[in-house]
Amino acid sequence: MIRPMIRPGPPGRTRGGRMQPDILMIEDEPNIAEAVRFILSREGWSVDLHSDGAGGIEAILAARPRLVILDLMLPNRSGTEILQDLRAANDADLAATPVLMLTARGQTGDDGARADAVLAKPFDNQELRATVRRMLA
Repeated sequence: MIRPMIRPGPPGRTRGGRMQPDILMIEDEPNIAEAVRFILSREGWSVDLHSDGAGGIEAILAARPRLVILDLMLPNRSGTEILQDLRAANDADLAATPVLMLTARGQTGDDGARADAVLAKPFDNQELRATVRRMLA
């Protein structure tokens, strides 16, 4: 018997008749992006994906998600540059969007300093869920 998934709330939000995701993930590794989408979707969150640093800030502006999951190392534009643009946005609500930065093990420095949380890859699925749950509470 297949049981329906119980969601913690309505998936996404609407603005101007358009569905907005709870989470926008900017990640260039398709396997990681799809795995994270699967894990978080099972928790009831709607997740959109963007796969390149180019257009990353535009994707955030268009989606206006509740949370951004941002890979540090992206092609064409780094996660650090996207985060700097987000924090410098003229829209205070947008600039305050929580950001979870994903880094490769061993990456150090200020790269995640302006992020609200940092997880090193590979990360534990339970740790990811707990971090996202805390950030979206």
